[in-house]
Amino acid sequence: MKLVVSRSSVHGEVEAPPSKSYTHRAIILASLARGDSIIRRPLKSQDTMATLRGMEQFGALARWEGEDLAVRGGRLRAPSGEIDCGNSGTTLRLLTGIASLLSSTVTLTGDASLQQRPMRPLLNALSELGVSAASARGDGAAPLLIRGPNRGRWTHIKGDISSQFISSLLISSALKELDTEIVLTSPLRSRPYVDITMDMMAQFGGRSWETKNGFHVPGGQTYRPRSLTIPGDYSSAAYPLVAGALAGKVTVKGLEPDDRQGDRRVIDILEEFGARLTREGDKVTAEAGKLSAVDVDLGDSPDLFPILAVLATQAEGVSRLHGASHLRHKESDRISATVTFLKAMGADIDEREDGCEVRGPTPLKGRSVETRGDHRIMMAEAVAALVADGTTTINESESPAISYPSFVNDLRRLGANFGGKA
Repeated sequence: MKLVVSRSSVHGEVEAPPSKSYTHRAIILASLARGDSIIRRPLKSQDTMATLRGMEQFGALARWEGEDLAVRGGRLRAPSGEIDCGNSGTTLRLLTGIASLLSSTVTLTGDASLQQRPMRPLLNALSELGVSAASARGDGAAPLLIRGPNRGRWTHIKGDISSQFISSLLISSALKELDTEIVLTSPLRSRPYVDITMDMMAQFGGRSWETKNGFHVPGGQTYRPRSLTIPGDYSSAAYPLVAGALAGKVTVKGLEPDDRQGDRRVIDILEEFGARLTREGDKVTAEAGKLSAVDVDLGDSPDLFPILAVLATQAEGVSRLHGASHLRHKESDRISATVTFLKAMGADIDEREDGCEVRGPTPLKGRSVETRGDHRIMMAEAVAALVADGTTTINESESPAISYPSFVNDLRRLGANFGGKA
């Protein structure tokens, strides 16, 4: 369904959805642990449920207990059919590592968009470890054919395409017989996601550590079951917070101050732009104020790019968002998609290889815009439309189900003038 948005002011409080990154990892590690785990308040989204279905195919038993997920793991087996990862790159990449532990061929696939996402660096890294890791079409993308067992000691991988490759190797390597040395051949981008992986492994009893050239994972480990609560997602919270900074006053609760999520940085960036920010416990409030241009390196927090580009259009001066060339390999080319819709709405913005340059403030105008099926583009367009003159028509409103299923309802409760039509 299309979403029709008119200029609006937003006020009130919403709760941050549970973290997608933590939920993926919790489901996988609980499924690998020998025994019963409880995951409290996991994110129920299209991406995380793809991971749950995949781990059930690998032998995990799961049941819902209200809003909590009980998982019995430890019985890793080859799935009887192919694993459909839907549109979730995280699912595909993390489960590829799990598949490498088995001596049977495992097929992993996904929708048309996922089949365009790069996988060759991970396939090459697994091949170095003695795994038969191939792309069915020979193009380095899904469908993938993975056959272990993984018995190597050393592997090399680039760190600037996707941190999920490294996370996949870290999680799976703990269950091998031999120790594993993961050598990075280029600088690591999106480091906080790897930090989250290592922290979550430790919570389930897994050991790993950073070395001079990459990471070391001792072999022969066993993950232990545990109970944990999923924290609020800073990546998703960025959208209502920026809405507050542009068009009113919004409080988002459920955001732990000391969380390791890289996108926690959105709080500092909003303050740098001049938004009025207050923090009380797990609540963050963003209120409209006079905005000034900022230079932001998004190498470790690339998911913030679309919504920060929207914010920059209303800041005085020249803002530069850079360090995020890996955004071109997401659900869409997020750099191109963001620049395209903001230009259509009248923004003075230029695309760069690793980001964009924005001159503001510029009045935005309602237009018909396309999401390219990307949830973060859709949500950024909806927030931009709150400060645009006239009416903005967004071609679809379903994609936030990937990461923030309640996005439209949350913004509507805050006062956004959202209407829909078939």
